[in-house]
Amino acid sequence: MSSGNDCRPQTFTKPALSEKEAAELVDRVFGLKVSWLRPLPSYDDQNFLVCVSGNNNGAEGADEYVLKITNSEDSQDPDLIQVQTQAMMFLSAEGFPSATPYLTKDGSIMSLESGDTGNKKHMVRLLTYLPGTPVAKIATDAQILYEIGKLAASLDKALAEKFHHPSVKSLHRGQFIWNLANVPLLEQYIYALGQNKYRAVVEQVIEQFKEKVIPKLSSFRACINHGDLNDHNILVDSDSASLENPKYRVSGILDFSDMSYGYYVFEVAIAIMYMMIESPDPLGVGGHVLAGFESVVPLTAEERGALFLLVSGRFAQSLVIAAHTAVLYPENKEYLMITAKTGWKHLMTMFEMGQEAVEKKWFETAQAYTHHTPA
Repeated sequence: MSSGNDCRPQTFTKPALSEKEAAELVDRVFGLKVSWLRPLPSYDDQNFLVCVSGNNNGAEGADEYVLKITNSEDSQDPDLIQVQTQAMMFLSAEGFPSATPYLTKDGSIMSLESGDTGNKKHMVRLLTYLPGTPVAKIATDAQILYEIGKLAASLDKALAEKFHHPSVKSLHRGQFIWNLANVPLLEQYIYALGQNKYRAVVEQVIEQFKEKVIPKLSSFRACINHGDLNDHNILVDSDSASLENPKYRVSGILDFSDMSYGYYVFEVAIAIMYMMIESPDPLGVGGHVLAGFESVVPLTAEERGALFLLVSGRFAQSLVIAAHTAVLYPENKEYLMITAKTGWKHLMTMFEMGQEAVEKKWFETAQAYTHHTPA
């Protein structure tokens, strides 16, 4: 459900460098001496938390970084990785808490390196380490949900209005399975669900999506989406001394690998879906996230009307691709299916309540914020 399970349904070679090889790579490519490093979780890339013992070039800065070694499939599209990294740098300069790259010895933001398997090549970056606690590990409340919605809108608005790069066209990822416009592509992976009540609901989501969302896409306002603001990709810290009632603020935005051209309403739908996952009141989440989003980018009537099916569509994407992945990689099946149980429960509940009742709950909660906005 979170990015750790949201793998792409394609054949790729995940890097498998040893810790010794990773440390040597940091020294050779970036000119930094590693004090220690440890692996970080990732499905299709390989990540290490790296602590360095001092910069060889004498520059000031953080001494902890994330070494990101991209899988062989995505490494074949350097323009895409380039523009994603430049977007991170742009957002950091705009005041968003996103990582920035440490330059290679030859002054580049990334380097294509020979992999550990055959002749596979992997794009390598060293990114600043962002401290904080993933949203998945805190008890979310209305205040932080509102802030996450506000962040989602502010991020997309900044990218849409101010971000320019020669390779930005590479974000038009027509068949990218995680772009919300591509929910109908799930039909080729739905076999993995078998024949059961879950499959019937997903088929219903896909059909309604094709009938009610796809024809309206041209009326939605376009932008660049982060595309994966899930509960593990948003970090928070507490700016409150109260341990019993901490006030959280967003301290980090991770993983820009799902960036693509989309629509403002896609981003808020994705954020709502992922914030529902761990919430004790999943159907109550949407109104708070929506209120935060609309404090920056109010949705049109057409966009609001599609929100239920867009949230349902993201659930379907996550659940179907998790099931497909479990078929491809059966050793991960237990892990994938445990995580999916919550998602299936929420999707089924949404459809049992129906679009009208769910929207009423979301929109009434959001409306209440017009009279009272969180501090």
